[in-house]
Amino acid sequence: MAERLKIHDLHFKPFLSAAQIQARVAELGQRLSEDYAGKRPLFISVLNGAFVFAADLARHCAVEADFTFVRLSSYQGPQSSGTVKKMVGLKTSVENRHIVLVEDIIDTGRTLHFFLPELHRQNPASVAVVTLLSKPEARQVPFEADYTGFDIPNKFVVGYGLDYDELGRNLPAIYQLDES
Repeated sequence: MAERLKIHDLHFKPFLSAAQIQARVAELGQRLSEDYAGKRPLFISVLNGAFVFAADLARHCAVEADFTFVRLSSYQGPQSSGTVKKMVGLKTSVENRHIVLVEDIIDTGRTLHFFLPELHRQNPASVAVVTLLSKPEARQVPFEADYTGFDIPNKFVVGYGLDYDELGRNLPAIYQLDES
């Protein structure tokens, strides 16, 4: 894990190693396997950020499952714009399905506040949210995920699917903005 890296005009320092992330993703996959045993859940990954997490999580889930994607976005640069933009909608029927919504990070809670009511209108059997990262200090809309990898401080992070203006997603570890 690099000591420090530069993406565009900002510097980042190590925060979570690839080993820490993989160990936690394996734990989450095991829990989901137990909770969804005998069911065939539909995993909905929120693009773009959650694609790496969703792929690793899928490999750790020992249940038959289907996978699809939805694209929602509220970020511009290192900050949330405060407005959720639905980019690509859900095309798979969720009626009577057990849904596992896969998020990379929950900060303000606005993205889920926007999307979950829309999802519930389609009459799923159940909906659970799994997120790799959660920033409780950043919440503007009350929300807690059903499964959380790591609670983190309200700092901007990149890596493991998370980006800064489209760069950094391919990093196997997570880096935090270095404000020093």
